[in-house]
Amino acid sequence: MSNRHLPVGTRDEFGPRAIRKENLIQIMSRHFIDAGFDRVKTPLLEYRDVFQPLTVTGEQPYQMLDDAGETVVMRPDLTLPLARLLSTTNIQPPVHWWYVGDIFRVRKSLSGTYNQITQAGIELIGYASLKAEWACLSEAIRICDDLQVADLTLELSDARFVPQILQALALDPETKQALQKAFFTKNLSAYERLIEPLADNALYPFLKQWPWLFGPAANVFEQLRQLLPPAFVSDQVARLQATVDFLKEQFPNLNVTLDLTSQPPQSYYTGIFFHAYVPNRREYLFSGGRYDRLMASFQRDLLPAVGLAFDIDALTDTVQEPTASSQTFVYSLPSQWQEAAAVVATTTNARLCLVDSLAEARALAQSRHARLIDLSPKEATL
Repeated sequence: MSNRHLPVGTRDEFGPRAIRKENLIQIMSRHFIDAGFDRVKTPLLEYRDVFQPLTVTGEQPYQMLDDAGETVVMRPDLTLPLARLLSTTNIQPPVHWWYVGDIFRVRKSLSGTYNQITQAGIELIGYASLKAEWACLSEAIRICDDLQVADLTLELSDARFVPQILQALALDPETKQALQKAFFTKNLSAYERLIEPLADNALYPFLKQWPWLFGPAANVFEQLRQLLPPAFVSDQVARLQATVDFLKEQFPNLNVTLDLTSQPPQSYYTGIFFHAYVPNRREYLFSGGRYDRLMASFQRDLLPAVGLAFDIDALTDTVQEPTASSQTFVYSLPSQWQEAAAVVATTTNARLCLVDSLAEARALAQSRHARLIDLSPKEATL
């Protein structure tokens, strides 16, 4: 029967994992509040047009019709609703916002991923300064440090790099589009075929190495200096270099890599974007970047913006769970309710034992491998 099964891509949450996830949300919320961010919350349902800029490959929103016949969706993104909020209110930027909530995306069947994801993140809207990227990254790295995330790698890129290289090649629009598609899809045979006519171009040595231009930041910068004109390097990657230098100074143990071959996650990204991950995990722990075209679908006056989002589910599955203390049940007579509640309040991992007899309490404690505290006056305490 369908009413006994969950829709594909969803899951129930309960037990230790649900507790660990909620604890992570509380820790992150406290970090954001202490850093001076203001809480913002948007509805689960939005009009479909709000998410028109999304270009998530292979994913679609859950959608339905409201009573007026308008298409509404369960939000597949938490950033664009903030742009909609700014465009429909008198809130004056700059703003420092933090949020937590679920997003819903219908993903490819048998992809092994869930359609419902819990995210928590921050948005700095109204700041063109590189300091905004640094503030976002610093906050995220400090949270990971606080959660004792081991072997964190931060991967940086820039949404402007690929378009600027293609523009420098002065290609016709059709060839330019084909080359970009082959490059981003890692179709190396098509890529090699498309760059062959450019063998006499000054950028050809760079083009030959470009698909492999990723790895430790120092190595990538060295390759750029060898393959590209100095003026081009200083103009196009100055913000990346400054950001790497900042991170190395502030977080000397952080593993920082560059990837100048990756496609921006969304079409509205306009500058540095980033992902953070740990070995042997397929999901990014957090990701984000600069998107100065965030307001393009809502108003003429664009606003600079930087933000990031944590994948709370990926983080929950990554963070090491501390060794839990054994559970304790506190049994008492109904007349001892207040006394029992006081014992529970001062005992780690304790709960009231809500059975009617000491024999039942003993059986329950034994079945759960728990300790039993018996407060009843006429029975012996275990």
